[in-house]
Amino acid sequence: MQELANKVAVITGAASGIGEGLARRFAEEGMRLVLADIEEAALLEVEKELRLAGTSVIAVKTDVSRKESVFALADHAFDAFGNVHVVCNNAGVSGGLGHIWEIPDQDWEWIMAVNLYGVLYGMQAFVPRMIENDEEGLIINTTSVVGLTTGTTSVYGVTKHAVSRMTEGLHYDLQAAGSKLKAALLVPGATATNILYADRNRPASLLVPMSEEDRAALIERRQKRHKRIQEIGMDPKEVAESVVQGMKDEAFYIITDPERTTRAVRLRIEGILNGTGPSPEAEV
Repeated sequence: MQELANKVAVITGAASGIGEGLARRFAEEGMRLVLADIEEAALLEVEKELRLAGTSVIAVKTDVSRKESVFALADHAFDAFGNVHVVCNNAGVSGGLGHIWEIPDQDWEWIMAVNLYGVLYGMQAFVPRMIENDEEGLIINTTSVVGLTTGTTSVYGVTKHAVSRMTEGLHYDLQAAGSKLKAALLVPGATATNILYADRNRPASLLVPMSEEDRAALIERRQKRHKRIQEIGMDPKEVAESVVQGMKDEAFYIITDPERTTRAVRLRIEGILNGTGPSPEAEV
């Protein structure tokens, strides 16, 4: 997609992090924007700033874990602009660490609903209408470096592997349908966002009961990990720059940390092809 000016882009998770970075970078390209997030106040602030800067933009509070909410987002987008050319299924949450047999059901339900079903709903809501409009378009699904590699169990990692495979499947499905749409997979490495605090938006019904001692330990671990990510992570603006370049290059895999990702992917694949199994070194 070489020409981005005046194209319509829908971005989920647009109130902060990578989604906000995409919104601001797309605005620089002259795109028209539909911003979606569950955090309405922060979302409206981003919308206000972009509109004051001259961007044609609307904000739609959206809970990507609910199919009806994502389909309502699509209705808003098509009603406002008549068409959609780029969909960034970007909203995501973290968590679900530990031995796979010990991870609480609440973690599985919440993280799968946002990270996996949120992407699926985005494709279900937008792809058929974009195909029908018969224009050039792009579906960008956000996975992670852990969505292409291996390591200890986390629900987050499981969902991101599923997103990677689902997006590869979308690539083939669009070709088989003879569509002008294309698919791309955004593969961020460590990024300086607030994703470790994503459970601020977790439904009360899916909170994991824990003792005060366990809660204090969780808070301490999270603070340390968050501080480390802020130190080593890429700025979301840089991620967004990689996305715009990847769009113009018509890349399928948009990898923001090629050196680290390539090494980890290679070790994983070698373990498969050589029959040696997962390598401890392949964990990212």
